[in-house]
Amino acid sequence: MPRLRPRKDLCADALIARIHRVCGRLFPRQPRTVSALMAGFALFSLKDPSLLAFDVRRTDETIRSIYHIDHIPSDTHLRRVLDTVDPRTLRSLFTDLFSVLQRGKGLEDMVFYDGHYLIANDGTTYFSSEEVHCNSCLTVEHRTGTTEYRHGFLGSALVHPDHCVVIPLCPEPILNTDGHTKNDCERNAGKRWLGDFRREHPHLKTILTEDALGANAPHLRDLAAHDVRFIIRIKEGSHAYLFSILRGNGTTAHEMTDAAGTRYRFRYQNDVSLNESSPDVRVGVIACEEAHRDGSVQRFEWVTDIPVSDDNVYTLMRGGRARWKIENETFNTLKNQGYQCEHNFGHGTEHLTTVFALLMMLAFLVDQIQQKLCPLFREAHAVCGSKRALWERMRSVVQLCIMRSYADILRFIVHGVKYDPYAT
Repeated sequence: MPRLRPRKDLCADALIARIHRVCGRLFPRQPRTVSALMAGFALFSLKDPSLLAFDVRRTDETIRSIYHIDHIPSDTHLRRVLDTVDPRTLRSLFTDLFSVLQRGKGLEDMVFYDGHYLIANDGTTYFSSEEVHCNSCLTVEHRTGTTEYRHGFLGSALVHPDHCVVIPLCPEPILNTDGHTKNDCERNAGKRWLGDFRREHPHLKTILTEDALGANAPHLRDLAAHDVRFIIRIKEGSHAYLFSILRGNGTTAHEMTDAAGTRYRFRYQNDVSLNESSPDVRVGVIACEEAHRDGSVQRFEWVTDIPVSDDNVYTLMRGGRARWKIENETFNTLKNQGYQCEHNFGHGTEHLTTVFALLMMLAFLVDQIQQKLCPLFREAHAVCGSKRALWERMRSVVQLCIMRSYADILRFIVHGVKYDPYAT
């Protein structure tokens, strides 16, 4: 990785301070709510395996100092307060950090194509139980007669094919609301997300990459209405009309080999109907056959509203393939690298589990900014060798030492006992 210049406005301590200020503006006369939100954020920032483990350290001076908490609430009080917080009020926490990242030019190298950023969307489940449930739970009736209760969200992240770091946006909860008996779904969540995204980022030039669920006429019309371009996967089972076009004689063929020796055979055609029942929805369609040096072959197909040519078909293919970053670099990281995405920190009766999910994603956003822009964070990560080891070391330092800042924790990890946070 390239050597980085420290960025005071984008270091973890500065971002945590911003989160605290925004929480104060959101709840100006509710200091207990602000403390609960910051405590919940600290829980995910430090990657505690359970709320009980975090509760044991409620009197920790370092946590109170770093996360701007006058009094860390007990686990019971924390759940009770956060259960009443409307998740939609927390959206501004994400937009505020995104804005400071933009102003600090932290996104310049994430521009993907023709001044556009690439955003990947997909849904995931973060809570599942056959016993614990609330009015907002999705329900799944199994053939065995049991009912499964779930919570999920539509996750979104700004991605780039050349970068392992992703910049998560505020997820859109997938849940039922009072008065609705039919399950909410990823498609409905996508409509809500699109309206919120364009309201919060009215001028951001964007290309959306999604799985085949998004390649339907109503959704593509919505994207056009909100000035969002797209590269969306298609599958033969649900897009037979487009596959018949790809097998026809009207496609353009293009071949190339990359530096690794992988050979690509493209076929594409512009300005075709999405399907026979939606002649007004015009798309370009791309087929890619990827042949590796070991003899293995993969095939992919997409639709896009970007005019396709020999000059850009490889780039568009890489944009479509980058959709996997919402799975690998986002969901898999949250579930397997210490964020405890699928652990039940508390379900509540109103909003608790959703608020916990948003605070988890907010902590992930801060971590990703540190991984991208903070040389000290990278040094500490290199010393520990893995993210899980880094989180464990950080919790140990917090438990054993009094630190004045998040940066002090990282410096202690890098320099060991040679580093004295109180040295002048």
